[in-house]
Amino acid sequence: MTTGEVLRSLRAECPIPSRLSPYAERVQRWLDGELLPSLDLPLSAAAHQRLERARFAQYAARLYPDATEGDLRVITALFTWFFLVDDLCDRPDRLTPDDVRALRTEVVILLRGGARLRHTGLTGPLRRLLVRAWREPRRRMPARWRNRFADAVAHHLDGTWREAAGKAAGRRPDVAGYVELRRATSAAYVSYPLVEFVTGRPLPDPVYHHPLLTRVADTGNDLLSWYNDLASLERDRVTSGGHNLVLAIAAEERVPLEVAVDLAADRWRESMRRFVALRAAVPSFGPALDEAVTDHLDVVANAVRGTVDWTLESARYADAHPVRAAG
Repeated sequence: MTTGEVLRSLRAECPIPSRLSPYAERVQRWLDGELLPSLDLPLSAAAHQRLERARFAQYAARLYPDATEGDLRVITALFTWFFLVDDLCDRPDRLTPDDVRALRTEVVILLRGGARLRHTGLTGPLRRLLVRAWREPRRRMPARWRNRFADAVAHHLDGTWREAAGKAAGRRPDVAGYVELRRATSAAYVSYPLVEFVTGRPLPDPVYHHPLLTRVADTGNDLLSWYNDLASLERDRVTSGGHNLVLAIAAEERVPLEVAVDLAADRWRESMRRFVALRAAVPSFGPALDEAVTDHLDVVANAVRGTVDWTLESARYADAHPVRAAG
């Protein structure tokens, strides 16, 4: 099978139901017709077209299908910021490790309510986008939630810096090291607290960090990250310096890339079985908290299935050339 066939096979096997907000298309039109043009991004017409075809609003709409249209716009703006930063770190003239470190410092200061962002590490349009996207969560959410979200962003950008440093030094990660690093670079932990913004029901820290909920979150993160690695394999062969699950498996196991694709898919299947079992084992935390816990578990599941669906419907990975798997 080609990698595309593997991706479609895993999608067919995914037991998590597919969900989509009824506001998906309206928010996508708002993103393409209002938000992106207002940012004055320094992009060519072709780059703008690729950005619109990526359909970031569709992704947000799959993770938060019950959000109001206004809240879905906020989340779409935040997602767009993270994807634009991801592009800055992946392109040939990507940000240096020092640039990423500066970016991390400035963004965390902003999210914690400190001084406004300076120019270092962020272009003007990106700075304006983050300030605009953060305005409503900052207004509505309590300080402990804002700090939790800032911690998740800091963890993500720490991972982005470690990956940038590894690429700059020519260090290729082994499988265990890559899995740990990928949990940071995926930004999944950033997406999970946003369901609390949508519902207005923040979880207490002891519940949010409960060991079983943490294992559910970690496993869900692996599932969406590894699926993305399969989808972006051809691009990553050229640009990632070995930072891709398939590439790490191929190097560590000393197997052809086609075999590594099958091994990565098998790892995904095993993790999906573990995810289902872990989610079913989460206990009750009492009537005052169970609804919020369910919201949290749902967004982790939606992030997995939403990534699967969006990957196959977005043009962000459409230009990848197929790799033929061994199976």
